[in-house]
Amino acid sequence: MQSDSKSYDDINVTPMVDLYLVLLLIFIIMTTAGVQGVKVNLPKGSASAPVLSAPKSQAITINNEGKIFLNTIPVSLGELQTKLEAHKAANPEFPVIIRGDSTTQYQSIMEVLNVVGALGISQVGLATQAAKK
Repeated sequence: MQSDSKSYDDINVTPMVDLYLVLLLIFIIMTTAGVQGVKVNLPKGSASAPVLSAPKSQAITINNEGKIFLNTIPVSLGELQTKLEAHKAANPEFPVIIRGDSTTQYQSIMEVLNVVGALGISQVGLATQAAKK
């Protein structure tokens, strides 16, 4: 009977550590899943299309709703022009990759191309999916 009334001097922290590890794991998974960018359904292209990969390139994405993203950040046409002007002032020769969803109205892509052309950016690429054989 004496052992039942004995007070505990230690706190068992093992369940709390397990909970913290699970929360840390969930946090790591959710943050890496959100960094992948904007998902668009790219139109089909040729299988031998050149791949443009430059660390200084800017990616402009137009999703199926016609919304414009500059490197996964939503922007309007005016903001796009301002940000590209600022980037061009820092780096005059940089490539721009335009990724338009295959269901996007062509007018949205043309408006983006007009902004890029008005800024005098000559290195422009249109992203497509490789054609299936």
